[in-house]
Amino acid sequence: MTAFTVALVLVVAAAGLLRWRRPAWYWLAFGVTLAALRVLVRYRSVMDACGLTVPPARWRLSLARATNRPIPEPRPPRIRRLRPTRTGLVLRLKLRPGQDVFDIAAASDRLRHSFSMFGVTSREVRSGVVEVRMTGYDVLKRVQMPAETEARAMRVPVALREDGSVHYRDYRAIPHALTLGATESGKSVYQRNLVAGLAPLDVALVGIDCKQGVELFPLARRFSALADSPDTAAELLDALVARMADVYRLIRTQQRITVDVPDAEIAADIWDLPDELRPTPVVVLVDEVAELALYATKEEEKRRDRIITALVRLAQLGRAAGIYLEICGQRFGSELGKGITMLRAQLTGRTAHRLNDETSANMAFGDIAPDAVLAAIQIPAELRGLAIAGDASGGWHRIRAPHTSLRQAVNLCNRYADRTPDLPELVPFRPTTGTATELVPSAKASPATA
Repeated sequence: MTAFTVALVLVVAAAGLLRWRRPAWYWLAFGVTLAALRVLVRYRSVMDACGLTVPPARWRLSLARATNRPIPEPRPPRIRRLRPTRTGLVLRLKLRPGQDVFDIAAASDRLRHSFSMFGVTSREVRSGVVEVRMTGYDVLKRVQMPAETEARAMRVPVALREDGSVHYRDYRAIPHALTLGATESGKSVYQRNLVAGLAPLDVALVGIDCKQGVELFPLARRFSALADSPDTAAELLDALVARMADVYRLIRTQQRITVDVPDAEIAADIWDLPDELRPTPVVVLVDEVAELALYATKEEEKRRDRIITALVRLAQLGRAAGIYLEICGQRFGSELGKGITMLRAQLTGRTAHRLNDETSANMAFGDIAPDAVLAAIQIPAELRGLAIAGDASGGWHRIRAPHTSLRQAVNLCNRYADRTPDLPELVPFRPTTGTATELVPSAKASPATA
């Protein structure tokens, strides 16, 4: 064997090993170049086979007949840009007259097979321009978030989408959200990623964990308030409703609606206020909403109605006051009682991990994206963390959060403990943050200790 043959064998073996053990490295080293060449060489024939071409214009046909030239071939969408990424290729197409973005979406599976890619998704950038994102490998099998993300105030990266893009939780755009998932589905990991993303920001975290605080109390150093029982949760939610009313009074006094004030400077929520007057935004994380809605006695029923009423009020009115809800649970259905459906209607963002029943999937997506219901109930048990994320616009994506251990989340919360704001309304619910024994929650709210 010649030296060239030996080198070629070694390169092929290395490429095969990388493709098996490190698909991301293989893609960056070999796959992206091969895929780009494959797309460019096969493009016209693939588009023709997938029915994504249009007949030539009449004047071209007339010109060909008049000059006795061959009939022009059907024309595919014009490639405006081909951009490689760390997970695949991004193809921007200019549609021909008569073509529609739904034509591209309907042919996604055929394009995936024809171009030998792992996945193909499309979206309309603007009228007549479609962006086709192609992934070269299963990016959700081993999630690796990019080193640089477009995080900003109240917008944090929490997961990776199946097309290789980052999934953000943007509270300014989607103030309230519902997250569902059965036991061992990855819901807690998703919640930890959310807390980890919010920890460095100027935001107050409020937690309600009725499982005696086993999920959220380890992160107590970054929380301004925590409740570990329905009784404490009822008092905490009442305090948040009172804070919401105070914030609205502040906005009223600072609205600046005089004639000489431009429209853009009139205050309608906390983000229109000057920095020195703006109240701290609050994110409320409810770990298990069913525990707040269940009751066995008349007294517990009164407490339950009080809790659900407070949650509905915060969901309806809290956005402008900078109060955002993250409602989590294993089960979410109308059997939880009155007010649950009203609460769901205010939760714009929906995320569903593996569920035990179809009813919960219908409660999550039935009113916004019916086709996402089938995708949610088909999540296999072995793929922890895989979820379907959608919103009221009807769009949905498969996402998966990177694995974050409880120790990693605790270390991050401890690192940013100095950013925990002290809100007067929430002082009675501030968790103690001393030794490990002091972190054990009590049945009732206790004042903050030095």
